[in-house]
Amino acid sequence: MQSQPAKHLYEYAVIRYCPRVEREEFVNVGLVMMCKRRRWLRAATAIDSARVAAFMPGADLDAVQAQLDAFVSVAKGDNSPIGQLEAHERFRWLTAVRSACIGTSRPHPGLTENLDETFERLMGELVRS
Repeated sequence: MQSQPAKHLYEYAVIRYCPRVEREEFVNVGLVMMCKRRRWLRAATAIDSARVAAFMPGADLDAVQAQLDAFVSVAKGDNSPIGQLEAHERFRWLTAVRSACIGTSRPHPGLTENLDETFERLMGELVRS
């Protein structure tokens, strides 16, 4: 009898750019995904400038990218106080509800055999589509 490949429980959230928080309109600009058991955390971003311009003509995309880079840096475990926390703690901090132009969706769970493949699939479906 052949054993089944291991399934990993993961959580993910879509990273969003919300140019005017009071309007609650946003553009998906990235993904953050975590597997607590594997101590795995990954984040990536991709700004579609045409989508952003539809919500906020003249938006400072360099400033938005700098904020997103900081978000990804924390996810990677940079030298900041938050970056030194365990992967699941960084994920919780990154996905905490906040009133800011960079935020996330609520976390969603899933099961996968391959975390990296699932991450790329979700990026394609939710951010790059």
